[in-house]
Amino acid sequence: MTRNTDDLIHYRISRSKDTLKEAESLISNGFWNAAVNRIYYACYYAVSGLLLRNAISSQTHKGVRQMFGLHYVQTGLISRDLGKFFTNLYDKRQTGDYDDYILYDKETVEDIIPMAREFIKTIERLIDTK
Repeated sequence: MTRNTDDLIHYRISRSKDTLKEAESLISNGFWNAAVNRIYYACYYAVSGLLLRNAISSQTHKGVRQMFGLHYVQTGLISRDLGKFFTNLYDKRQTGDYDDYILYDKETVEDIIPMAREFIKTIERLIDTK
């Protein structure tokens, strides 16, 4: 079964929102590292939908970050602050998932969740303007 591009973009944004809800559940239960992971993926799914909207392809997380930076941050469609947020969030996710003795805390996670909400809303607005 094949789906058209609009369906896939909608799916990715829906997945982004659901994944953010997963993060909120993890936050309420004190699973800080897992919450950082889900927050990153929520933002990643949104960016992948945005890239798809504009027929920009990438097969890796690094490639998604590079294409996002090149086509949206460097062009001013996305603020440098949000671009840096996405990069830093990726680094936090990598560190929290793969490095030993990295334990995020409530303060760290509560600092990034509002920015993630803003990030996803900004991505949605860009998708809707096309």
